[in-house]
Amino acid sequence: MRSKRPRVGRIVYLVICASIFIFLMAPIIVIVPLSFNAEPYFTFTEGMLRLDPEAWSLRWYREIITSEAWIKSLINSLVIGISATILATILGTLAALGLASSAIPGRRAIMGIIISPMITPVIIAAAGMFFFYSGLGLGQTHLSIILAHTVLGVPFVVVTVTATLASYDTTFNNAAASLGAGPWTIFRRVQFPLIAPGVLSGSLFAFATSFDEVVVILFMGGIDQRTIPRQMWAGIREQISPAILAVATFLIVFAMLLLLTVGWLQRRGEARN
Repeated sequence: MRSKRPRVGRIVYLVICASIFIFLMAPIIVIVPLSFNAEPYFTFTEGMLRLDPEAWSLRWYREIITSEAWIKSLINSLVIGISATILATILGTLAALGLASSAIPGRRAIMGIIISPMITPVIIAAAGMFFFYSGLGLGQTHLSIILAHTVLGVPFVVVTVTATLASYDTTFNNAAASLGAGPWTIFRRVQFPLIAPGVLSGSLFAFATSFDEVVVILFMGGIDQRTIPRQMWAGIREQISPAILAVATFLIVFAMLLLLTVGWLQRRGEARN
């Protein structure tokens, strides 16, 4: 009787986990088959339900590949995302290294200020940055959007690098210093290689934040700064097309690859420690 209880409990646990997974993922996964609809509809047609080959098509994937608007928005997303990621990684890593020192007064208050963009509603941050950068004459420019996305990405880098530094053994620094290494050499040859998985994880989260962001673009971007999320928003508002579903499928695949990469980096970091 006792041996059956753990087995029943495990089955119940697996059923609950599967139900939660389906509840969370079903609205997302349903986008993938809909993106192969041969008709311009956002619902499954009778032919698709019958698995009729003529009801399935790559029509919308060909449309986004040959569309000048979608290609331009992809280029904008990559330029803005990569630039913002580089800045966020540099600033976030430097901030995390500084906050790791016990000599810094008010570390908790400083950390709270740095990570505040993570908890502040994006629409409030977007409105504030819109008026700030417009006052500087940077309204509707790539530079203003890159800087705004950097602000949103820095907290992710700070959090991941800080978590990595929490398990970092500072005796490595003391040993290197005793051998005559300077601060820059210690960081470049000793510290950075060990915290690199945390830095890369933070940069991936910063890039994903920039690549997926739409509210700041709505406030600060013009026609020349349309990114993939902004183009999808325009497609829903101006001209409803299943091409949006094809783009969404690409983004789902991108998100899955991102999660797998972050998981691999975390395991690599744990193995090093």
